[in-house]
Parts: sequence; structure tokens; C-alpha cells
Amino acid sequence: MNLEEEFALLRGELVAHCYRMLGSLHDAEDAVQESYLRAWRGLKDFEGRSSIRTWLYRIATNVCLNFLQHSSRRVVPSALGAPGNDPEDLHAEALEVPWLEPFPDQLLGADPATVVGDRESVRLAMVAAMQHLPPRQRAVLILREVLTWPAADVASLLETTTTAVNSSLQRARAELARLRPREDELSEPDEPLRRAMLDQFSAAMVSKDLAVLEGLFTADARWEMPPIPTWFAGRRDVLRLLDAKLRPGPNHRLFTETSANGQPAFAQYLAGKDGAYHAHSIKVLTLTTAGVSAVMAFHQPALFPAFGLPLICRSS
Repeated sequence: MNLEEEFALLRGELVAHCYRMLGSLHDAEDAVQESYLRAWRGLKDFEGRSSIRTWLYRIATNVCLNFLQHSSRRVVPSALGAPGNDPEDLHAEALEVPWLEPFPDQLLGADPATVVGDRESVRLAMVAAMQHLPPRQRAVLILREVLTWPAADVASLLETTTTAVNSSLQRARAELARLRPREDELSEPDEPLRRAMLDQFSAAMVSKDLAVLEGLFTADARWEMPPIPTWFAGRRDVLRLLDAKLRPGPNHRLFTETSANGQPAFAQYLAGKDGAYHAHSIKVLTLTTAGVSAVMAFHQPALFPAFGLPLICRSS
């Protein structure tokens, strides 16, 4: 395998690494592009004392840390304030805040976190929680917990001591324990219950079957809609929102299944006057054995191409 082929093979996991650091797919892709440029320019200085993979991770981590010196953390609506309760008052005006973005599972490739079956580190709630950590602390957590780097290697990358790395890791773990969702929110139901939940959810959303949706949502369900800052908490208020915003009838919406952040997701299209369905939102679901506990509906049609989805569908 030549160097160019090795770089291409590692791209998917490097994008996932940068996404964990930055919380944005687009920023992550830019960071990897910059990392590869730096790697090619500095190739003559690569002494082979580590693998190409480790060398690229070192470069990419430093690129992300430099990026984070000049940017704010990515957020979700629930990080900005209390939930709303009026579906007619969504405060839909754009806020000048950087929003967390979803990560299409198809881009994960050979990402080490997925090879071992551990997708928790890219789940939306986990990535959102990691955005609260200071950048260097975030890097320590990801390098030690996700990539399982030795503390000495992390210390070398960050130009610090192993004692400082271990102390930073302890603080990061404590902060995540405070911020992360309850453990049961990270345990999806087994098949065929999971399959049944997804089928019922998509069919009920398409037809506006609120009775079915009431049975699917947990009592403490959340519904968020970045970039709309208003969010809703509790089955009752989530259903009030859907009742107010979903037009009745089966021909107004089209749902296409996809996946993001290691979680089930749907791309929603809305029927237009031209007879076609137009991209509306990517809805990422959190499932538990009790039902649907959270929906993060990204009202950003520009995300569709990253999921390999068209912006317009001519038929269902």
C-alpha cells in the first residue's frame, strides 16, 4: 500500500475523530483536509518512529485544538435554556450560535470506536456533552478513552506530563458524568422491538397518528429542532407541538430511513406545490426499551447530501 492509499484509508476515522473534537461534520472535514496538507508538506520530517496513523492523529488533533482557539463550542437548543410549551411561539429567528451537527454513519468507515462495536463516543448526547469540556481536556478524553492511547503518548502530543494528562482525564470523566444522559438512554431495545418502534414512528409521523405517537414517546421525551432554539420536554408538550405543526393526511410528508451518530434517523421531506417532496430535516432518534426518549430534528436541508440523500424526491 502506498502512502496516498494509506491516507485515503484513514480518512473516515480521522473525520470521526475531528467530529468528536469539533461537533461539526463540515468543520471536521475541513480539519482533515488541513491535516493532510500539513502531512504532505511535512512528510520529509516524518522519521518513522510511529505509524502513519498515529502521526496523522497527532497532526489532526493539533489542527482541531488550533481551530477551537478561535471558535465557540457547538450547542443544542436544550443547552441554551428551559423548554418551551407553546407550539405557536417557536422563536424561529436564527441565533448567532454554532449548532451541533449530526454525523452520517456511512462516513465512519474503519473508525476504531465502531470496529469494537462501541458507538457511544459519537452519539449525539455524548458529543454534545463533550463540547462542554475545555479543548485540551476534550482531546485527552478522546485520545485516552476512545483511541486508547497511553498517557505518555498523549502527554507527548500535548507537550505536558503524564501526571497532568491523568489529572485532566479525571476531571473530564467527572464533568461527563454530570452532563451525560442517564445510562438507560444509551441502551437501545433489541430487535425486533427496535424495528417495530422505527416502523411505527415513521408511519405515524407520515399520517399524523398522534395516538400511536403517544404510545411511542416516553413520559420525559424531548424534541429539539436546531437551528430553532425553542425545544419541548415531556410527552404532552411534544404531542402538542406535533399536533400544531403536522398537517393531517398521508401525502404531505415522506420519511426515508438513515442513521447518524450510531443512532436511527429519518430524513423528512415535505410535499411542495410542484408535486415533488423537498428536503426538510434530519431526525435523529434516541430509543430505549420504554420508547422514543428524544428526537433531535435538524432543520437544515443542506445536511442531506452528506447523508447521500437528494434534496428533491419526485415520488414516494
